[in-house]
Amino acid sequence: MKAIRIAGLALCLGAVCSLCLAVESDVYRLLSVSVSAKMILITQPASKSKFLLDATAAKLTLDGKPTEFKNLGDYSVIHVKFETKKSEKDGVSLDGVATEIRVLTPENPPPRTK
Repeated sequence: MKAIRIAGLALCLGAVCSLCLAVESDVYRLLSVSVSAKMILITQPASKSKFLLDATAAKLTLDGKPTEFKNLGDYSVIHVKFETKKSEKDGVSLDGVATEIRVLTPENPPPRTK
């Protein structure tokens, strides 16, 4: 009985810790890019939730190769991994910090045959 209580307590503590540092990773629509402040505004297509993220330390890749932050504005759909935590940067309230931003371009379509 005591072992079950200890296991339950450990499970609850693990759940609370995971909620504090929630990491989200999904496909998002890129709404806006601030190159000077390195912030991005994204939305989740299914739920329409918007997130303003600090992307200063994010690893940026384009088709698996490193890319620059200024090239990010050329794309509308990106894969973002970020930690949700409220903070403030340059007087702006942020929803989290992006750790990884991936852009995958569609492959060239095959030529049509008549």
